[in-house]
Amino acid sequence: MEMVDISEKNVSERAAVVEGVIYLKPQVLKLIAGKKIPKGDVLEAARLAGILAAKKTPELIPLCHPIPLEFAGLEFSLKKDRIIILTTIKGSAKTGMEMEALTATSIAALTIYDMCKPLDKDIVISKIRLLKKTGGKSGTYIRNSNSKILPTKSGSRFIGKISK
Repeated sequence: MEMVDISEKNVSERAAVVEGVIYLKPQVLKLIAGKKIPKGDVLEAARLAGILAAKKTPELIPLCHPIPLEFAGLEFSLKKDRIIILTTIKGSAKTGMEMEALTATSIAALTIYDMCKPLDKDIVISKIRLLKKTGGKSGTYIRNSNSKILPTKSGSRFIGKISK
């Protein structure tokens, strides 16, 4: 095993957008929306946990390059039986932001799970996947909505713009 050599790559503006879904009982979602979960504000805790996780990704994933993050944002969309997490990571670096966005989404989902587990033993974390990446030699990637890999029924869409 070895870390990939990126020393010859150029720094470019990069971004990654990742989506994740966490399924919960509707009554628990109502408590989350009303900020009535005993441990506190679930979505703000998950947002903070996700941002902190993005910053610590190279400490968690072996051989992952430490890169400077210039933006980390998480948005939550509450549906009848699920929360859709949308994470955007941006920065200028020699390598992509995908691992940071995937890590942020995963830790945000785990934080929601942790805060809600006393009220719902059937929580499911699902469909964590890259929606879009920009920058670097390979350019822009946008997940095809017709993809047979982990299709979504959430109806969620990419929110906002990513430059380049």
